[in-house]
Amino acid sequence: MKGYVQVYTGDGKGKTTASLGICVRAIGAGRRVLLVQFLKRGNFSEIKGLGYFGKRVRIKQFGSGRFVRGNPGKEDRELAAAGLRYVKEKMKTGGYDVVILDEINVAMDMGLVSVAQVLDLLSNRPANVELVLTGRYAPEEIVDAADLVTECRMVKHYFSKGVKARRGIEK
Repeated sequence: MKGYVQVYTGDGKGKTTASLGICVRAIGAGRRVLLVQFLKRGNFSEIKGLGYFGKRVRIKQFGSGRFVRGNPGKEDRELAAAGLRYVKEKMKTGGYDVVILDEINVAMDMGLVSVAQVLDLLSNRPANVELVLTGRYAPEEIVDAADLVTECRMVKHYFSKGVKARRGIEK
């Protein structure tokens, strides 16, 4: 089956959640999924939940575990570069039908990986691999190269009323 490039971007909630929905569907259909998280590190509820699927999904995190703002450090750059190398290698060796690059758009926006590097990844992926990119700030070149683009737009969010991220819902 032919794979496509999907992008989930925008300032609203739901980008990672949409990719996790694809992950669950793929697993249910007997497919193998690789979920690579850029900028994230930790045993969040989604990681714990996906752990129940066993070998059908492989999860790797390439983030420092702290909120990166403005000027990312050397460790952040090294982790993002390692993440991109890891994805290239795993796509080359096969074994995954769906590859999710969670927060890759933010990593590009912050200059941790270049748009050119990600475009190269898109154009050199195996034809059967479904590639899913998430995160705010998807570059126009990525949007143009994608087959499907969804923009999650915030209309209203309880965060503005002081509600913190809740375990099992936002984290």
